[in-house]
Amino acid sequence: MSVDFLYWPQDLLPAREIAANPVPFSRSGGRTINGLERTIRTDCGFWSIALNGVMLHSKAQRRVWNALRTGLGGRSGLIVIPAWSWDTAPYASGEFEPDVYVPHSDGTSFSDGTMYRQGSISVRCAEDVPIGATKIRLQVLEAENDLAGVRFSFNHALYETGPAVSITGSTWEVGLFPAVRAPIRANADLEFNRPTCLAHLQDDRGMDVSMNPSMISEHSVNFVEAVDYWSDLAAGLLA
Repeated sequence: MSVDFLYWPQDLLPAREIAANPVPFSRSGGRTINGLERTIRTDCGFWSIALNGVMLHSKAQRRVWNALRTGLGGRSGLIVIPAWSWDTAPYASGEFEPDVYVPHSDGTSFSDGTMYRQGSISVRCAEDVPIGATKIRLQVLEAENDLAGVRFSFNHALYETGPAVSITGSTWEVGLFPAVRAPIRANADLEFNRPTCLAHLQDDRGMDVSMNPSMISEHSVNFVEAVDYWSDLAAGLLA
């Protein structure tokens, strides 16, 4: 079975802020000698992401909004949402660097004259990473040589790195949240510039809107990571 995704139009419906937060899952490990509960870390967990302050002030924006919520059909639909993390992204300069626009390798542009958008951060996976892994080795090509506490995505699976486990030159081994959703091959390019996350609406009515005389309204939309999709993919239920 194949699955189609919707994509949040981040240029037409920009959010004032993106709140992407991990939701760990701990389990009870019994009681300590003084009666306090002991908790044990697990490899489970998922992302909770809110797009806050989305302004609707044009007919085009409202039509796209309506089309998205109709296409999603509540919590069952799948959508790729932005999870940008410019505040922690490992820009080589140490400061925010906008994307650059370049032609194809043969010097040509797209048929409409636009150029290819390319992010300034370039980091690759240093070795094959299997499903369920909680560590990854990252090779810096063009980035700040500090990959602890940063976010990236691969095929719309969103990850956040923990403290460094080891550092060898420009290769960092770091802990990872959540556990790897799908295999990542060695030398795969990872998305640090504009990471994304495959998600569901948190609530069936999460995209309710109102109409007022000014036609201007502000909305926040809450999402949860589509863990069910990754589970089905790993089980071979999806093409």
